[in-house]
Amino acid sequence: MTEQILILDFGSQFTQLIARRVRELNVYCEIHPFNKIPAITSEIKGIILSGSPCSVREEDAPIVDWQGFPSEIPVLGICYGAQMMAQTGGGEVLPSSIREYGRTILNKIDNRYALFKEVADHTQVWMSHSDTIASAPTGADIIASTETVRVAAFKLHDQPRYGIQFHPEVTHTLQGKTILKNFVVDICECSQNWTPDSFAEASIKELKEKLGDDKVIMGLSGGVDSSVAATLIHHAIGKNLYCIFVDNGLLRKNEFEEVLESYKGLGLNVIGVDAKEQFYTALQGLTDPEAKRKAIGKTFIDVFDAEAHKVEGAAWLGQGTIYPDVIESVSVKGPSVTIKSHHNVGGLPDFMKLQVVEPLRLLFKDGVREVGKSLDIPQNILGRHPFPGPGLAIRILGDITAEKVQILQEVDAIFINALKDSGLYDKVWQAGAILLPVQSVGVMGDERTYEKVVALRAVTSVDGMTADWAHLPYEFLADVSNEIINRVKGVNRVVYDISSKPPATIEWE
Repeated sequence: MTEQILILDFGSQFTQLIARRVRELNVYCEIHPFNKIPAITSEIKGIILSGSPCSVREEDAPIVDWQGFPSEIPVLGICYGAQMMAQTGGGEVLPSSIREYGRTILNKIDNRYALFKEVADHTQVWMSHSDTIASAPTGADIIASTETVRVAAFKLHDQPRYGIQFHPEVTHTLQGKTILKNFVVDICECSQNWTPDSFAEASIKELKEKLGDDKVIMGLSGGVDSSVAATLIHHAIGKNLYCIFVDNGLLRKNEFEEVLESYKGLGLNVIGVDAKEQFYTALQGLTDPEAKRKAIGKTFIDVFDAEAHKVEGAAWLGQGTIYPDVIESVSVKGPSVTIKSHHNVGGLPDFMKLQVVEPLRLLFKDGVREVGKSLDIPQNILGRHPFPGPGLAIRILGDITAEKVQILQEVDAIFINALKDSGLYDKVWQAGAILLPVQSVGVMGDERTYEKVVALRAVTSVDGMTADWAHLPYEFLADVSNEIINRVKGVNRVVYDISSKPPATIEWE
């Protein structure tokens, strides 16, 4: 039995961050929409109510019957969660006379309450609300305030039920981790035994029981998720795992050969398939990003299916699905607006009669890396930047040709190798180059040139959901630009993308 914290999501942009913080405490947790609450079993040691973009004063505000939860289960309401507890528990929520967004100071902290054990008075917290709790729920003590918010935190007299107006999960709340630890470990009495080693051990055991002697086919990308998922399955069923790594002609320079070599070191049974020409043919003349993605997806399925048919009696398809994919598929208000189709989402075509096995579907990206470490997967795989499934096709704006791919591969290799040589690679979340569909006037020697422009992109992020442009040193960018223009024929101008996500996305297409 795995003890867990249940997080009820009311639509906050920070909900996944709450889960990440709880898991950093080696405690398992799950996120469920507020309107799809699972059965409250003995495994659930505590419940956290998330924030929300909604107001509890709205007629159709999302509400849960938190008072109906078993009285012995601790509850922590965060921001909207706390306001909802107040509004439905005999208190009152009103529009703030002064909106609180950003850093503020928490004072009048009552350290006699377990939630604030070892939390210093006048500590910085992060607020994000336009409503405020005017009066706490019936039978609650006010246990912290700010200069402008009297009820910044409360606790019910006779039950372990807490509400806080601020967000402890963000780094701007300086003692947020302490507050969450106090709730999860001290108040909920979680044992902190959900570790990468324990996850790997339990997963391998479960996979052995689930798969038995069945054969599993899995497409590998060279990335972290598929590599760790394949290694877990390999530990469970050994030679019955058949991995397929497709060269779609859109990989980075020498990536196909290097990744195949890495997989040999892991003992995986990998089939390498050179399908460059099939992909180039499918992409011929296409310029629309969605059309390119769909052509790549269809071609991949055709190639993968042809290889899969060579494995007799295969019953399962392994996938590297991770927890954010699962959460987003059951979001509070339905699926988000499609910004771009995802290469690894959407299910299998009907003709592939395989069951799906997803050993990482409960992990965030950082958790995947930690499990990978426990399985002794090399750092050159675990530390790889995310790379889009459609590869360089969505970093070449416009139509795709083998010549353009080669140019971008050379530019990308110079940029990525320079990041590694300068010790900057591990300091950015993702980096790459984009070939633009414009030409630029230049001068080389005594000649006038009219050649291609490339944009360099590097971002910092925690999970890719938001990202800031990486503030790389000017000297580094100057050296990289100089090397690209001198060494890559056909390029005479280099620019650097300083857009953040949002409003931009990490990739250009």
